[in-house]
Amino acid sequence: MDFRRSAPADLPRLAAFYRDVTERTPGMDIYCRWIWGLHPSEEMISAYIDTGAMYTLEEDGVLLAAVAVTRGQGEDYHSVEWSIDLPDDAVAVVHILCVDPSRQKQQLGKAAMRQVLDLARREGRKAVRLDALYSNTPAQHMYEKMGFRKRGVRNWYVPNIGYTDFFLYEYCL
Repeated sequence: MDFRRSAPADLPRLAAFYRDVTERTPGMDIYCRWIWGLHPSEEMISAYIDTGAMYTLEEDGVLLAAVAVTRGQGEDYHSVEWSIDLPDDAVAVVHILCVDPSRQKQQLGKAAMRQVLDLARREGRKAVRLDALYSNTPAQHMYEKMGFRKRGVRNWYVPNIGYTDFFLYEYCL
């Protein structure tokens, strides 16, 4: 499998992939609660591509998973009691991880996250952090099995569902 940074030319393919994932993933309305166009959106994916934060996991040219990995955490992560106090630029943050619905249960989410951890190590980050919607128990189980530790809960506004709770996770490198 190849893990690679996305380029602007990848936007149509990635937008179609995320739309497909949003529409065909079993339990999307229960667990992740994404609504294509609100969260995620083509504009969001384009912004991640433009900043060099969008990655794909592919095999023989077939898109299996996608994830955004930002270099540095935002202000909304500052109030969390992390296990180690780090400057923003010492942290990688995971966003919009998704897997092809026809390939779920094949450990592709874990494979993508292992690549994210390797990328963060190569870039000299000291931790990988993320937030997971409280109802997204499949993702939470995966993160916890990989060694991520729950560090807090925050109630944030997101356009697809309004105010809701998110669990904050951390993996120290």
